[in-house]
Amino acid sequence: MTEERIVETRSPEGQSNTHTTVITDGASESRRSSGGGMLVILLVVALVAIAGIWMMTNVGGAEIAKDNAIADAAGEVGAAAGEVGAAAQDAAGAVTD
Repeated sequence: MTEERIVETRSPEGQSNTHTTVITDGASESRRSSGGGMLVILLVVALVAIAGIWMMTNVGGAEIAKDNAIADAAGEVGAAAGEVGAAAQDAAGAVTD
């Protein structure tokens, strides 16, 4: 809240002087800022965005490596199953002969 006081004084010679005093409670000054707080908030948001992008790229690489490892393991299991099948056929052929 702002209060304005106007004081008028007269000298014995008849001259008048006017003095104005403006008094504020400081509430309006606390709302005014230089924008430093907004700059800090923008920097934090930018850092969070950069960290998110970095994490997404690293997680994506890990997913690809995991998928490749699973595919390789499945291929090895398939090859082993083929060898077991061939050995079973050889054993069955030896028993029947």
